[in-house]
Amino acid sequence: ERERQPNMPVQRVHTVSNEPMLGVVKKRRPKKLIDEIGLLNDLIGEAQTRRARRDKVAEEEVKVANAAKEEAERKLKEGIQPVVTPTPEEVSAVKRKVQYREDLFHFAVAGVAGGGKSSLINAFRGLHNKSIDNGAAATGITETTMELTRYPNANAEYPYVWYDVPGAGTLKTPDWQYFNAHGLYVFDCIIVLFDNRFTITDIAILTNCRRFKIPTYIVRSKADQHIRNIMKDTGYDSDDDESEDQKKTLYQAARQQFIRQTRQSVKDNLENANMPDQRVYIVSNEPMLGLVKERRLKKVIDEIELLNDLIWAAQTRRLRASTAS
Repeated sequence: ERERQPNMPVQRVHTVSNEPMLGVVKKRRPKKLIDEIGLLNDLIGEAQTRRARRDKVAEEEVKVANAAKEEAERKLKEGIQPVVTPTPEEVSAVKRKVQYREDLFHFAVAGVAGGGKSSLINAFRGLHNKSIDNGAAATGITETTMELTRYPNANAEYPYVWYDVPGAGTLKTPDWQYFNAHGLYVFDCIIVLFDNRFTITDIAILTNCRRFKIPTYIVRSKADQHIRNIMKDTGYDSDDDESEDQKKTLYQAARQQFIRQTRQSVKDNLENANMPDQRVYIVSNEPMLGLVKERRLKKVIDEIELLNDLIWAAQTRRLRASTAS
């Protein structure tokens, strides 16, 4: 009777000798067999069973991979982009790259290429576009920001840092990769800036900001230019000898039309993307610059509210941080 080990199942013992086993393997006529044939058959059977299991697992893995690929392709065709979550190591690396500091508030200005991000950052910092020697961001009619650029606030009284993010919608970075490619997940606040149209790129940025619980501000830039264009479309000509009252009337009508159309456009786009309604701030660089430099304000639309809301967001964060510590 075979011995039983404690808590071990009963298991067969194969009794064999080398010469008979050699005869079985070499297909000779074996002599004096006991369990040689049974052992060899069991070993071969076990190997075949394990191989069949591996093949089945591999087949299932291929099916799962193909299904995932087909699902990803389907989502891409439907405009649904994959969700990519950065690792803790990636977050730390980006924070080092942007020189993130807990005692500062980090604003990133992002959006489609050519939207006026650099000019707006200059205005926020109280600098003219031509003040490059004083640290102003470079501007131009084409996309001038090729890399994420850090700009400390000109007034040290305000612990803010501004980041000029390269324009989205270029061949270098597809829309859905824009947020992660530039590490926007590390910033304290993101200004989504657009000029002509509120696009799917802007929606993608807002969607990712919601995932990471980052406050966002939708801003339409170059309001003064757009209002002038509407005035021209309605027949205004700066060379005509029109009275100041006529000019003011045309300006006010164009201004109201521009504001109304902008707010409705953003509202419709957010609704179509199944996103909650959100205010859009309509600004121009010159009024913003005048506001920051405490000059007499002219033709202001949302510049005061935007600046106040940004300052409030920064102060609220600092208050929460000090309370938590």
